[in-house]
Amino acid sequence: MPHLSVPILGLAVAVFVLILLVLRTRVHPLIAMITAACIAGLTGGLSVNATLDAITKGFGATLGTIGIIIGLGVMMGRILEVSGAAEQIAYSFINWLGARKEAWALAMTGYFVSIPIFADSAFVILFPVAKALSKKSHRPVVTMGVALAGGLVVTHTMVPPTPGPLGVAGLFGVDVGAMMVMGMLLAIPCTIAFVLYAQWLGKKHPGSSAETPTDEPLKAIEDTYITEKAARPLPTLTRSLAPIVVPILLIFTKALLTLFPLAASADGSIWYGLLQVILFVGTPIIALCISTLLAVYTLVPYLDRHQTSARLEEGLQSAGIILMVTGAGGALGFVVRETGTGTQLAAQIARLPFSPLMIPFLVATVIRLIQGSGTVAMITAASITAPILTKVPGMNMLFAAQSAVMGSMFFSYFNDSLFWVVNRMMGIVAVNQQIMTWSVPTSISWAVGGILIALINLTFGSGGSLLDPLIPLVGLALIFLVLRRK
Repeated sequence: MPHLSVPILGLAVAVFVLILLVLRTRVHPLIAMITAACIAGLTGGLSVNATLDAITKGFGATLGTIGIIIGLGVMMGRILEVSGAAEQIAYSFINWLGARKEAWALAMTGYFVSIPIFADSAFVILFPVAKALSKKSHRPVVTMGVALAGGLVVTHTMVPPTPGPLGVAGLFGVDVGAMMVMGMLLAIPCTIAFVLYAQWLGKKHPGSSAETPTDEPLKAIEDTYITEKAARPLPTLTRSLAPIVVPILLIFTKALLTLFPLAASADGSIWYGLLQVILFVGTPIIALCISTLLAVYTLVPYLDRHQTSARLEEGLQSAGIILMVTGAGGALGFVVRETGTGTQLAAQIARLPFSPLMIPFLVATVIRLIQGSGTVAMITAASITAPILTKVPGMNMLFAAQSAVMGSMFFSYFNDSLFWVVNRMMGIVAVNQQIMTWSVPTSISWAVGGILIALINLTFGSGGSLLDPLIPLVGLALIFLVLRRK
């Protein structure tokens, strides 16, 4: 048995206390993470002052890189919510794909809309569209709802500027543009898995959902939304998509140019000046500033200055606690780096039969199952594992970051707010049907994502193992075995 030093044991205690506080007490994850950081620092050999200094530096450094981007992203998302842009995207995809492809159209809508908008809010906004399509096409509403929610939750989990994956990118120190592009690519097969399951579920249990939500507050939200929608015109598709597409294109262009530096020696030339402009506007902060301005001036021109400020501030209110939890995760990670525990653990992890890449995947999976929040799960997994994986030779940190966000998609159930939003909006009240409707497809998507990132690491990374893809497969098989017995 390998020797475990005091710092490693201290980190184990810190992680145990973190999970215990979140699971069994009313202590908020923010305080739980700060407590874990204090334990890790003091047991890792840092003095009291050094521990507090590391917490402060880690908190500030993390928010210094991603805090502004999170704020801009949620402000833009709020404008997309109130303007009707999300519905216009849904209707356009439906018209484009035609009859009998409604589930795919809703999944595509969710895929794009949830990049800047929180999945819970987006589902409440778009579910009336799914419900109307169900009646018109005579297809089970559960198929429409699960397809829509699947598209929403996948990009919400994997693609910046959603706060969770953005925080993970900051903690692993990877380029936001690279995280965005890879997340969007990996999200496609995960979304396809959701749609295929939704179609199967509609055939297997066509009567598994009621016509109206059984939860009165949700019913009131839907009724109010339908009334407001009838009294307002929707923006055009171009204007609806522009705030989402423009920053993605700008960030992606900059990422390409940094891979292929052009005209580096042509200082002072026109092309060099143009290159600098592109690199500037492709910076995530500037790109999201541009997209927020686009949303304000093209989607809600009817709002005055005070109304616009109020809508933007509503978005910031929803991001406050996420910013704090992300900063606390950065503090915990910085403490682990300062104590040198990461270097010691890296040597231990190298002896495992599977790749270190799967460590953040497994940590995020466990924390997600215990406390429910995907954002907290991926941030916690990143803060614990990032300082360890940086010491592993040849580790691709972009792949590791995607591994952490993939793991946070595991088995959404009672302790996840989206579980209740999806099931209650569709009127599903039986527990077994709720699990089949939402817990199972999130686990399937988790397995698809885990297998994909393991195979990508085997092909393009280093230190991959043939056991890596088997880990999510075994997890999925265990879930199905348990459900069959019940």
